[in-house]
Amino acid sequence: MGEKVLPRVERRRRTEGRILDAARALFAEVGFERATIRAIAKAAEVDPALVMQYFGSKQELFQQAVRVTPVAGPDMGAEELVEQVLGALNLKMGELPQSTLAMMRSMLTHPEAAASARQTLSRQIDRLAESIPGEDARLRAALITTIMLGVTIGHQLLDLDELREVPQDEIARVLRPGLRALTGPDVS
Repeated sequence: MGEKVLPRVERRRRTEGRILDAARALFAEVGFERATIRAIAKAAEVDPALVMQYFGSKQELFQQAVRVTPVAGPDMGAEELVEQVLGALNLKMGELPQSTLAMMRSMLTHPEAAASARQTLSRQIDRLAESIPGEDARLRAALITTIMLGVTIGHQLLDLDELREVPQDEIARVLRPGLRALTGPDVS
């Protein structure tokens, strides 16, 4: 018997996931500037044109790769959800593109940047809330999103020694129980 043929939507979702995983790994390893679409495509075992077809630009690929929210939907378990959120930590504490840093610096003082940040964060909260059980899923998703935003700001913009001098896996270890509590069914 041959392999079961997957529906087109499922094949696309898996390919997109492979590209995002490869992008996360490469962005975390070499930073935004040195990561190339060709290298990401090679790691994902796809044609570079397909990466551009799915994501449009390196900046958009980066934005999607560093999202705090999971790629999968409501059937994802709390443990997998937490690990996906923490998986973005390496990127958020790595070398961010200047446009992302500029938006982060400006979001508290410029109305246009604030509106753009709210829109981006709201989409992240929506996607994250889909995977969290309970009536207060949006509130918990907002808390998770702002925790990760705070860690990113503390590391990238404030240059806090307490975050800069600690390995990322140690930060993830300390965050994990709190994120598990926020994603689990016992909170509601």
